[in-house]
Amino acid sequence: MKEYIKLLKSESVLKRLSIIQLIAYFGAWFSNVAIYTLLLDMKVSAEVVAFVAMLHFLSGVIQAPFSGAIIDSMKPKKLMLILISVEIFATLSLVLINNLSDLYLLYILIFFKMAAASFYFTTEMSLLPKILDGEKLQKANEIHSIIWSLSYTLGMAISGFVVYMLGVKVAFILDAFMFIISFFLLYNLDIKTEFTKRTENLAEMMRDTFRYLKRFPHAIHLMLVHAFVGLTAFDALVALMVDKYYASIIATSLALGLLHSSRALGLVIGPIILGKWINNKRVVYLFVFQALSIWLWAVVMENFYLSLAASLIVGLFTTTLWSYTYTLLQKNIEEKYYGRIVAYNDMLFLSMAAFTSFMIGFLATNDFSLEAIASIMACGFVLGGVYFSWVLKTQNIKDIT
Repeated sequence: MKEYIKLLKSESVLKRLSIIQLIAYFGAWFSNVAIYTLLLDMKVSAEVVAFVAMLHFLSGVIQAPFSGAIIDSMKPKKLMLILISVEIFATLSLVLINNLSDLYLLYILIFFKMAAASFYFTTEMSLLPKILDGEKLQKANEIHSIIWSLSYTLGMAISGFVVYMLGVKVAFILDAFMFIISFFLLYNLDIKTEFTKRTENLAEMMRDTFRYLKRFPHAIHLMLVHAFVGLTAFDALVALMVDKYYASIIATSLALGLLHSSRALGLVIGPIILGKWINNKRVVYLFVFQALSIWLWAVVMENFYLSLAASLIVGLFTTTLWSYTYTLLQKNIEEKYYGRIVAYNDMLFLSMAAFTSFMIGFLATNDFSLEAIASIMACGFVLGGVYFSWVLKTQNIKDIT
């Protein structure tokens, strides 16, 4: 933890970006709990719950082929301010959702809200390797994932009580207010990085990226490895667990908040424990540990309190696995292609998350138990570990340090 604090003190831009992340992410989870609470209160089907969960990721997938080229041809601060503005508008508009007839409006708002959020994230992750390198970059990615997890923990837990006491509309308004604060913090930040205006059009930049990936296929393999972490898109599964097992013993919003915050607590603790231990060869063990923890969750799923403990264990390995594989990609590509490669990486990751959300709904409506669905997700991580082991043996992958 001391190393993270030291890095933030020495890197003023990273410090301000981290504060913005903390505020924006914290606010975002208010609307997340509110959305799923609203859906369950409206008695929607499992397919609708899964589709909404999928929408959270699908928007980022659709825009990714274009966002990378835009990132590499536009100043990052200007682009990030535009994206936060979109998030403010989309979040405030969620207060218009009242009943089942408004579902299509909900779909549209979630799509634009999450598209802007994904675009912002990709822009920031392509900015970090331009201002940091080596171990500092790894630590910055870990800080980002810890902030995401901490915001997730506090946001989900507090949101559960806010939604329970004050209702979903208050949660949406608080979320938008957080984004407004983030906008002004970013507006007053001086980001000093070299920016070269690209003369190629978007189509040519996309073709150039594919030529680069053809010459250096290790980048594709690293993107696919990182995509396996998208199997942890548990939102739809958790909502269905609450509806099936816990709704009779605890309020829906409270159960959602506690389950998500329990897993997020593990996400916060994970990199603090594993950050110094992890290296290229040990990533395989993380995949295996992640699989075992999900199997454990499947075994104890019917018991709410054991499920809370198991979800914490599930979170322990996810953050380190996410941040390390992301840093590996950043370390092993040329700076010229940061925006585009990171965008395609996020597209694959979000595609996996969207596919996972879709399959949860599909399997649940075809008489698969929730325990069986979780076990299938665990098997995916075993496959990911085998694949990464093969990548290390066949590709020239630079170590982070």
